[in-house]
Amino acid sequence: MTSPNDLAWWQKTIAYEVYPKSFYDTAAQGTGTIAGITAKLDYLQALGVGAVWITPCYKSPMVDNGYDVADYYAIDPSFGTMEQMDELIEKGRERGVRMVMDLVFNHTSEQCAWFKESRKSRNNEYADWYIWRDAKEDGSAPTNWRSIFGGSAWEWCEERGQYYLHTFAKQQPDLNWENPEVRKALFDIANFWANKGVGGFRIDAITYIKKPPVFEDGPADGEDGLYPVHAATANQPGILEYLHEFKAKVRDGRDIFMVGEANGVAATELDQWVGADGVFDLLFEFSHMHVPMGEAEIWCRPVTWELTDLKRALAASQKATAANGWYPAFFENHDQPRSTVNFFQCDGPLAAKAKVLGAVLLTMRGTPFLYQGEELGYGNATWKGIGEFDDVQTHAQYDFAKSEGLSDEAALAACTRFSRDNARTPLQWDASENAGFSAARPWLPVHDDYATCNVAAQEADDGSPLLWYRRLASLRLATPALLAGTWRELMEDSEQVLAFERVLGNERVVTLANFSNEPVAYDSELVAGLSLLAASEGIAAPGRLGPLEAVVWG
Repeated sequence: MTSPNDLAWWQKTIAYEVYPKSFYDTAAQGTGTIAGITAKLDYLQALGVGAVWITPCYKSPMVDNGYDVADYYAIDPSFGTMEQMDELIEKGRERGVRMVMDLVFNHTSEQCAWFKESRKSRNNEYADWYIWRDAKEDGSAPTNWRSIFGGSAWEWCEERGQYYLHTFAKQQPDLNWENPEVRKALFDIANFWANKGVGGFRIDAITYIKKPPVFEDGPADGEDGLYPVHAATANQPGILEYLHEFKAKVRDGRDIFMVGEANGVAATELDQWVGADGVFDLLFEFSHMHVPMGEAEIWCRPVTWELTDLKRALAASQKATAANGWYPAFFENHDQPRSTVNFFQCDGPLAAKAKVLGAVLLTMRGTPFLYQGEELGYGNATWKGIGEFDDVQTHAQYDFAKSEGLSDEAALAACTRFSRDNARTPLQWDASENAGFSAARPWLPVHDDYATCNVAAQEADDGSPLLWYRRLASLRLATPALLAGTWRELMEDSEQVLAFERVLGNERVVTLANFSNEPVAYDSELVAGLSLLAASEGIAAPGRLGPLEAVVWG
C-alpha cells in the first residue's frame, strides 16, 4: 500500500499553469511580465500550488505566442529579463513553489539562428537540423499533409531550393531529431534550465518529433485535398528511444519532474510512456478533451457525446496509471476553450459548473493541473468578429470552415466555441479598469463580467469558485486518501453523475458531481458511515444531489 510518505513532492502538490502574457502586467504595457508572476506568488501559494508551469517566455517573434522560439537561452524582452526569471525561481523556491519550464522541442522559430543557417545551403553545419525535402516532379509539395494550423505542412524555401516541414505554422519549422547534434543541443538547453533550479519541464508536442521513414501522401479528408499531418507523423516507432535518451541525460539524478504533451497516445499505451519503465513522470493525453471536440479537432464539425463518454475516457486513464505512472488531472490549458463551456451540455451558472469540475479535479488520483482563471469559473469570452482573435490556429480554423462551405456566421460560431483565445484573455484581479491586469489596454479584451468575476470579489464571497477551490486544495493536502489512495469509479452508467471513491487503508473518500441542471437521487449506501467534507451548493443530504452540485464525503 502506497502512503503519502512514499510519494515525490510533485505527486503531493497542485500544479498551476501560467500564461504569462495574460497573468499580470507590472510594466504598464498591456501584456504580462515575469515580475508579474513573482508579485502574485502569495496568491498561488494560497491555492496550495507547489509547481508553476510557465508557458514559453523565451525570445520569440510571437507568431504563436512564444511557441516559436528564437533563442532558448534568453527571455523575451516583452516578459522581462533573465535576472527577473532568476528572481522568480528563487522567490518561488523560498515559498515552496517551483517553476516548471515549457520546452518547445519539436520545432523552432524561423528566426532561430539554427534555421537561418540551415536555409542557406544544403551542405553547411546546420543543413540537416530541419526536415527538408525536394519538390515533386511537378514542383508541388513533397506530400499532401495538412498542418495542424491549416494549409500545407510544407513551405517552399527559394534560398535552398527545397521545402521544409512545419507541423504547425509555417514560421515553426520542424527539427530533425534523427541528427544527434540536434538532440545534444536540445538536451543542453534543458540542462541549462535545470541547473538554474527549476522544478521540472513540460515538453511541448512531443509526439511529433519522430518522423516516418517514408514520406507519402495520405487520403484527403477535406475539400482542400489534404491529409492531417498528425495522422501521418504522430507517435512513430522509435520515438521512445529518443525520449529515453532525453530522460537519461536530463531527468535522471535530479529532483525534478517531466510531463509530456502527448496528443494521440492512447490510455492503453501509457505504461510505455510513464512510470519506472517509461520516459516521463506524467503525460498529458487528451482522450477526455477529445470527447466534446473530436480527435481531429476540426471545430466546424459538431461532435455528439454523452457524460458516459467523458467518464470512460477519464476512467481509462486512471486505470492505465493505477499501477505504473502518475496521472496529471486537468480540464483546461492554454490550447482549450473554458471547461465550464466545454464539459457541460446544459444551461446553468458558470460558478456552479466550475465548482463541479473543481470537485472532480481536486479529488482525482494524480497531480491536479489548474489553468489560470479556472479557479474563478470563467466562461468563454464574447467575440464580435474574426478580427478580434489573435490566435493563429483560430484564423486557420475559420478559413477551413469557410472552405467547407460554412457561412461567416457559422464559421465564427465554431471559433467562438473552441478558440484557444478563450483561455488567453487577461486574468481578472479586481473591478478596476482593465480588471486590474494592466495599467494599459490589454492585448486581448477582458471578459464583459470582469467587474463581478474577479479575484478580489471572489475572495470576499464565501460561495465563490475561488474559495471552493481553496477549500478543496486544503482538503486534498490534508487527506491521505486523496493523495495516495486508490481510485474506483461509481455509478458508471449514470448520464448525470460522475462519481468515484478514493481508498487508503481504512480511509475512504467519495466524490459525487452532478453534471446536469436537474436534481438527482443516488443510493445513499454509497456514503454510509461517511461525513460530509464539502458541498458546493451548501448543505447536502445523503442520497440526493441538487442541480450542478458536487459533494465530497469521507
